Amino acid sequence: MGFPVVRPRRLRRTPQLRRLVAETSLDPGDFIYPLFVVPGSGVKEEIPSMPGNYHWSADLVVEEAAAAWQEGIPAVLLFGIPEYKDAQGSAGWREDGPVQRAIRALKRAVPELVVMTDVCLCDYTDHGHCGVVKGQEILNDPTLDLLARIALSHAEAGADVVAPSDMMDGRVAAIRQRLDEHGFTHVAIMSYAAKYASAMYGPFREAAQSAPQFGDRRSYQMDPPNSDEALREIELDLEEGADIVMVKPALAYLDVIARAKEAFGVPLAAYNVSGEFSMVKAAARLGWLDERRTALEILLGIKRAGADMIITYFARDAARWLKEGL
Repeated sequence: MGFPVVRPRRLRRTPQLRRLVAETSLDPGDFIYPLFVVPGSGVKEEIPSMPGNYHWSADLVVEEAAAAWQEGIPAVLLFGIPEYKDAQGSAGWREDGPVQRAIRALKRAVPELVVMTDVCLCDYTDHGHCGVVKGQEILNDPTLDLLARIALSHAEAGADVVAPSDMMDGRVAAIRQRLDEHGFTHVAIMSYAAKYASAMYGPFREAAQSAPQFGDRRSYQMDPPNSDEALREIELDLEEGADIVMVKPALAYLDVIARAKEAFGVPLAAYNVSGEFSMVKAAARLGWLDERRTALEILLGIKRAGADMIITYFARDAARWLKEGL
C-alpha cells in the first residue's frame, strides 16, 4: 500500500487531540501533601534540603493546608518533630504533641480535609530507629504496643487515616485492634506496606531530624532487589486490616507499584519521596532540567504505573501547573 496509511502522529498533532486520547490523567485530587509540624506558634522555617517545604507550627500549618484544599488537594500527611526525644519515643503519643495539636486545628478549620498521620517511632526516639532498641537490635514485638499508642492518640485527636511507616511485622493488626477497642472503627489505616531501605530518604531525615544514631534500617525495611517479597508484605497487611497500601519510594519501584495494583486491585498509594523531589529541585536550580515538565512527567509515570494516590512534596506546585495546562 505504499506509504503507511496508519499514522499515529495524527492524534498527537494538537494539545486538544492529545488530551482526548490520553490514557492516563493526573489531577490535584490524586495528591496527598506531606507537612512537618513542630512545637510552638508562629513557626515557618524552610527546610534547606527541600526548598519550598517548611517546618510549621500548628497555627500556621492550618493556613498552608487550607490553601492546598482550595487548590483541590484532598489530603495532608502529618509528620511531627517533638520537643524532646527518649528511648521509647514517648512524645509520640502526648495529647499536646505537635501532630495531635495540628490534627485538632485542621479539623476545626477545614473539616472536609482528609487528615492522615505518620505513625512511627523514629521521629521521637533519641536513637532514631523505628522500634524499641536493645543493644544493637531493633525489637519487633515490644514496638507494636508503642505504635498502637501513637495511632490511638492521633485517632483521639481526630485523624481520618493513620499510616504506620515502621515496617515492624504485625503492626497493622496491633493498630487495628487498638483502634477498634476504643471505638475508632471508622479510622482507616494506610500502611507503608512495601517500604524499601532506600538512599532516597536523606532530605526527609534532615526535615524530621530522624537519622538513626547507629547502624541503618536494613533489618526492618525491605531490600531493594526484592519485588516478590513486596507482594507478600502487601498481602499480609491487607489480611491484618489495612485499607490502603503504599509503595515507597515510587520512582525506582514503578514495577512494584504495577505488580501490586495488578495483584490486589485495592487502593494503592505511592510516595514520591524527598530524594526524588530534591534531585529535581537541585537540577532545576542549575538549569539542567525544566522543573515543571520533569515533576509532572514523574507524577504522571507514577500514576500510569498504577498508583491511585501520590504523596508528593510537589503537591501544591503540581496542582497549580495542572490548572495552567500540561
